Amino acid sequence: MATTVDTPPETKAAPRASRRGATSTSRNYLGGLAGWIWLAIIIVPIYWILVTSFKEQSEYFRTNPLSLPENPTFAAYQQVIESDIARYFLNSVIITVGTVVPAILMSFMAAFAIVRGGGGRFLRTVNGIFLMGLAIPLQATIIPVYLIIIRMELYDTLWALILPSIAFAIPLSVLLLSNFIRDVPNELFESMRLDGSSEWGSMWRLAFPLTRPAIVTVSIYNALQVWNGFLLPLVLTQSPDKRVLPLALWTFQGQYTVNIPAVLAAVVLSTLPILVLYVVGRRQLIAGLTAGFSK
Repeated sequence: MATTVDTPPETKAAPRASRRGATSTSRNYLGGLAGWIWLAIIIVPIYWILVTSFKEQSEYFRTNPLSLPENPTFAAYQQVIESDIARYFLNSVIITVGTVVPAILMSFMAAFAIVRGGGGRFLRTVNGIFLMGLAIPLQATIIPVYLIIIRMELYDTLWALILPSIAFAIPLSVLLLSNFIRDVPNELFESMRLDGSSEWGSMWRLAFPLTRPAIVTVSIYNALQVWNGFLLPLVLTQSPDKRVLPLALWTFQGQYTVNIPAVLAAVVLSTLPILVLYVVGRRQLIAGLTAGFSK
């Protein structure tokens, strides 16, 4: 018995793709020019600061400001180091670490309670208070903070700078960390609960590792704010041994107004810790800043 095989019908040939593509990309020359101009605006002052810090004072006044030093010297850096900058650097480190670590820990626990606490009235009120703190600038509270520090007998101490800095760092930290904790899938918390983990364990063993980029981002941001802080040290401290780097740099500039290389060497030394902090946490910082853009 013969069998017949059905042959499939002929299919139409697919249309040939255009060689040039569906869309053509055009180069943005205006945007590229603006980018190069902006890069020059940023690079030229940094170059001038670095080059001038290795010049002698006499060479700075008789040569082109942007020219390389004829005889590079560390005299300006030596003069800055001999002006007791190590003490000011240590004060800035103590205040920065003493502010960032407690602020991040309290903000993370508060953000976890706000997100995972069930949305009670008390937690909503606390979250509203934190949000209100974002609307109050530091300059508007400097007089009440000064009076509170005087009443607490903490004036002219490092605690007078640490405690207000913690208070001003918490609102924004809670807002950012709570947004990141909300992105953690609820199924992971349910799995932890089925495994017998408590809310405390879920917070530190699940939420904390998953929100590490956000924690690093908030830590670097708060560290920058505290490290560059000028108003609180100016108002709440008086003794020279309690000065921080920004205040010491301002005093150093007033004392060595004519010695431009020494002033710029102090600027370079004061920015080195921030540069090192960025290099160490660069990947986590970029991951925290770009999180959510791919969703």
